[in-house]
Amino acid sequence: MTVDGTREILGLWAGEHGDGEGAKYWLRVLTEIKNRGVADCCILVCDGLKGLPDAVGAVWPQTVVQTCIVHLLRNSFRYASRKDWSQIAKDLKPVYTAPGEAAALDRFAEFSGKWEKRYPAIIGLRTSAWAAFVPFLQFDNEIRTVICTTNAIESINARIRRAVNARGHFPTEQSALKCIYLAIMSLDPTGKGRKRWSNRWKAALNAFEITFDGRLSAGRS
Repeated sequence: MTVDGTREILGLWAGEHGDGEGAKYWLRVLTEIKNRGVADCCILVCDGLKGLPDAVGAVWPQTVVQTCIVHLLRNSFRYASRKDWSQIAKDLKPVYTAPGEAAALDRFAEFSGKWEKRYPAIIGLRTSAWAAFVPFLQFDNEIRTVICTTNAIESINARIRRAVNARGHFPTEQSALKCIYLAIMSLDPTGKGRKRWSNRWKAALNAFEITFDGRLSAGRS
């Protein structure tokens, strides 16, 4: 997400065999992005990517690392019976919509009291992820909406999966990347989706500018 409110995919990288996606891998990727002109990063939203939080701290030291709220909720469902999913989601909502950390802790205590006996793994998951979840609570609703909504990312992933499954096999890594590139370029051919999103950006921009003390203005100079 840029200062101007556009959502951009900054590149495609294939993991190296035996290298995985550790801190060194992510450091190379983020350093490349910085060298291409991304001077600062206010918030990085990620989920379970080993080494990424350390790498982003080395490239952009002021970045707030936030776990993905939607993925944290989905991971909770892995440990619960499907018949309880809707009630668990309803009971967790007061936690991530709380006005601050103290209120969130109170709501989580209520959730734990109700569900810990039946699903202790959910409580353990949320407890271990608490430090990565907490930054979300310091932001106002405009910023929370921007960093919590993953529909755009999920749409991209779905389009890529369809393109890859239709092809089935790729003789080289380059051919696979080309397939993904073409799928991404067909996402919004008219630009209408980008325009609609940009029109809703102003409230969030004002909130970001105040919260991050002028860093967005500095990025434009």
